[in-house]
Amino acid sequence: MKTTNRFITTLIMLFLFNVNLVLAQDAAQAVPEYYTVTTMHWNMDYEDFDKDTWIAVEKEYLDKVTMKNEHIMGYGVYMHRMSPDNSELIVVGVYASWDDIDKAATRNGELAQEAWQDADERSAYFKKRNAYYANEHSDEIYAVMSGTKGFSEAPTKDMILYWRTNHFAFPEDGTNAEFKETRDEYLENVVHKNEYIKAYFPFAHAYGADRTEYGEAFFFESMSDMEKMFDRNGELFRAHWDTEEARKAYGKKAGKYYTGVHGDRIYTHVLELSK
Repeated sequence: MKTTNRFITTLIMLFLFNVNLVLAQDAAQAVPEYYTVTTMHWNMDYEDFDKDTWIAVEKEYLDKVTMKNEHIMGYGVYMHRMSPDNSELIVVGVYASWDDIDKAATRNGELAQEAWQDADERSAYFKKRNAYYANEHSDEIYAVMSGTKGFSEAPTKDMILYWRTNHFAFPEDGTNAEFKETRDEYLENVVHKNEYIKAYFPFAHAYGADRTEYGEAFFFESMSDMEKMFDRNGELFRAHWDTEEARKAYGKKAGKYYTGVHGDRIYTHVLELSK
C-alpha cells in the first residue's frame, strides 16, 4: 500500500511537472494548466424552450463577461448527444493556473456589475438565464496532461466531442518512466497521426470525486468521422507494432496502468458559445 501511495503521488506530480516544464520553456505565452468542467442540467419544466433563444441569452453573457475576462483562456458549452443523462450539458473553462480559477470567478462578478449596472436589469437578466437550468450541478477540476493535439485551424461549425474516461490502476511495479514511454508512444504513432481526430485533449483528476480518473477529449467534424477513427486507430496501431508479438508485448506493458473500466460520452459543441 505504501508503494502504491508513493506511485500515486509521483504520478500526479509527473502530470504537473509536464505542465510546468512547458510553462518554463515559454513563459511569455501562457498555456493551459487546468480545465474546469461544470455539469449542468436543463430545467425540464421550462415551457416553450427554443434553442436559438437560449443561445442568444447565453451569448449575451459570453460577450459581456466571459470574453472580457482576462483570467479565462478558453470556454465552451457542450450539449448532450449520447450519455447516461439526457438532461445534462457541460460547460468547460480553460485556465493557465489554479489561482486564475479563483480570479476568474471574482472578475466575472465585476464584469457582470459593469454590464448590467442597473440592479433590476441585472436581476431580470439572470432570472431569465437561470430559468433554463435545474438547481443541481457538479464541478470538477482536471490537470492538463502532455500530448495535446490542438486544432490546426479554428472550427467553423459545431463539432462532435467524444469524451472517454479511463481509470488509473497504479500497479505496484509501475514507474513514471515506463508510464510516460508507453503513453507517448501510442499518442505519437496513433492519435496524432489519425486524420479524423481534429483535436485531442488529455487530462487527469486534480479536484473532484475520483482521483483515478483519466479523461480524453476527441473532436470530430461528424459522427461518421468518429466511427472512422476507430478503424483508423487499428490500422495505425498495427502499422507501428507490426507483429503480433510486438502488439501483445506493448499491450501487456501499457495496459497494467489502467483498470480496463472506461466510460464513453458524446456531446455537441455549441460553436456560438465558445471563447
